[in-house]
Amino acid sequence: MGAWYSVGVMFGLGTAIGIAMSAALRRLTFALLIAIAVAVVIGALVWGWPQAAGGLVGAAFGVLGAMPVVVGTLRRGGTRGGTATLLGGAALGVAVLAFVPVVGYLEAVAVLVLGTRLRRRAPDTHAGLRTLARD
Repeated sequence: MGAWYSVGVMFGLGTAIGIAMSAALRRLTFALLIAIAVAVVIGALVWGWPQAAGGLVGAAFGVLGAMPVVVGTLRRGGTRGGTATLLGGAALGVAVLAFVPVVGYLEAVAVLVLGTRLRRRAPDTHAGLRTLARD
């Protein structure tokens, strides 16, 4: 098909790796470093350096997009195992869809955009308690 297809596959696989690492490690720095390293190694060994660069970008987008979901879920009382299981299943679905032409590119951007929107919409801590104290 061409290099654009394999780069797109690595974008999607990198995104899936980033989502899985975010769920498993729950620390932004560690998840980002490990996801990028794994995606670059897979891309370089299987295809070449352009694909490794696609994996790098996809992994970064995956971690940065999934981390607000992980942090928000754990802050609201979700369990670590449940969060990792659900996001691991989502990562598996993202990895499968990455092999559809052009979808890998779209997945990476969609995960980053959705994660950014969640981060902006996060409520302030205890915002409603100030109004109750005035009574």
